[in-house]
Amino acid sequence: MRVCEEGQRAMGMSPYSCFNLIGAAQVGKSSLTGMRILHRINGKIPVWPFDPVPKEGPLVVEIYTSIAARAAGIRKGLSKIRDRETLESAMAALGSKAPAKLARYDDHSTDAILTAAWLRANAHRAELWSPAAMTPQIAATEGWTFGVP
Repeated sequence: MRVCEEGQRAMGMSPYSCFNLIGAAQVGKSSLTGMRILHRINGKIPVWPFDPVPKEGPLVVEIYTSIAARAAGIRKGLSKIRDRETLESAMAALGSKAPAKLARYDDHSTDAILTAAWLRANAHRAELWSPAAMTPQIAATEGWTFGVP
């Protein structure tokens, strides 16, 4: 586990190593895909915490979508939303309107929607972007995922 994943575990989350390539709940394939994308955008779009945060425009960050789910009142182990009613309730808990009806309620779409709502509600919170455990060594070697104070 990276330090950021250990930090997530300490906050009650259930992170998996980005190097997990075997069996159920693997995240390794997605990590490898992400690494290829990061290589292609290098120098075009900043990646936090490796690059400075721009005053405006895009910025790539890593986030555990379960943080948004917990903030919306969804219990651990139930964070994959696959129906309109649950998504509407979670969005309301974050102070956001539900999106237009989706063609399909799969966890990838609902994770993205709910996480965007959480980011919109929490982007102003400077303490989330400067976690106390962040050191120059960690930032240079592995980054950090969003923390919940």
